[in-house]
Amino acid sequence: MENHYIQDDAGLVALCQQLAQAKVLAVDTEFVRTRTFYPRLGLLQVCDGRVVGLIDPIAIKDLSPFWQLLTNAAIKKVLHACSEDLEVFLTQANCRPVNLIDTQVMMSFLGHGLSIGYAAMVEHYLAVTLDKSDSRTDWTKRPLSDSQLVYARADVSYLYKLFPKLEQELAQTPWYQAAQQETELMVDKKFTAIDSSELYRSVKMSWRLNAKQLNNLKFLAQWRYQQAQKRDLPIGFIAKDHTLIALAQKSPKNTTAMAAIEGVELQDVRHKGKAMLAVLKQAEKVDAASYPDEIKRLDEYPGYKQTYKKIKNFVAKQAEKHQQQPENLASKKQINQFLSWHYQLNNGGKSADTIDVLSNWRASLFGNELLTHARSNFASL
Repeated sequence: MENHYIQDDAGLVALCQQLAQAKVLAVDTEFVRTRTFYPRLGLLQVCDGRVVGLIDPIAIKDLSPFWQLLTNAAIKKVLHACSEDLEVFLTQANCRPVNLIDTQVMMSFLGHGLSIGYAAMVEHYLAVTLDKSDSRTDWTKRPLSDSQLVYARADVSYLYKLFPKLEQELAQTPWYQAAQQETELMVDKKFTAIDSSELYRSVKMSWRLNAKQLNNLKFLAQWRYQQAQKRDLPIGFIAKDHTLIALAQKSPKNTTAMAAIEGVELQDVRHKGKAMLAVLKQAEKVDAASYPDEIKRLDEYPGYKQTYKKIKNFVAKQAEKHQQQPENLASKKQINQFLSWHYQLNNGGKSADTIDVLSNWRASLFGNELLTHARSNFASL
């Protein structure tokens, strides 16, 4: 294959014009995200079987020709474990790729587990052992080393080579369409806008708070998220979860009182104390009638353990019937999502097609049967 390291706009345009003729593109990204909210893109890799293109996003001002490739429905895009790559596409250009398939998902339907790594997949199909020593290097630092460039090329060249083998193997099973739908579900979730007013629900120990305290936490969690975005810092760099919980509980009136609260990080007080006090003052203005409902723990719902076990057994039987791993049909998180919806817990009043086990390939495979099973067996719990 030809190897191209693209560092200017004209070179990118020429490369993408060539790649636009491809039927399949293997794609990968390299980024750094240790001290930032957003991933800092260091390199884009793409291969069409004839050319391996390494695209330098730091040197190139206009990456739109590459984004146009990702949205070209005539080209199948192949990635491995694409969740973080999708976040790069989202945050860099709000670019939602189409006609995408994830080889990790494909491997899961072939019985290799939900999280097989790229190196293990390459070794399985091509009997090649990859050197992964450059995986954690700083991809935003220039110049990139020769070993980094070799590593980056391998991430797409081998992916392109093995994809036809993997595709053929999966096509001989009933699961190819399911793998496509599962990949699209990942895209849907990643590109669904985050409702910052609902973030308080995911703060650790939020279920311990009463309605007034939850209102405080709602304001604090939303403020923290907005600060992280604005300053491009990890959420935890703004304020820790336990700080927010403690402040939501105690509602201190000054930084001295704030610093004395058990569970509050002094560093959070030092850097953001006054700002958090201002947030709590805003929360105080909310009428009690508008406070959030208290959070009910699913695992404390009457009969939860028995119900969860019954559904898990139901899924296991379906998995055995269809020769799949149970976690491929429904993970613990997906079962709990279904139960929260079934019991209408914690803003669970969503339509059935937003529940993983009741939508797409799972609906026709076992979801409708599960829904009937749940309604007849668990309605009184």
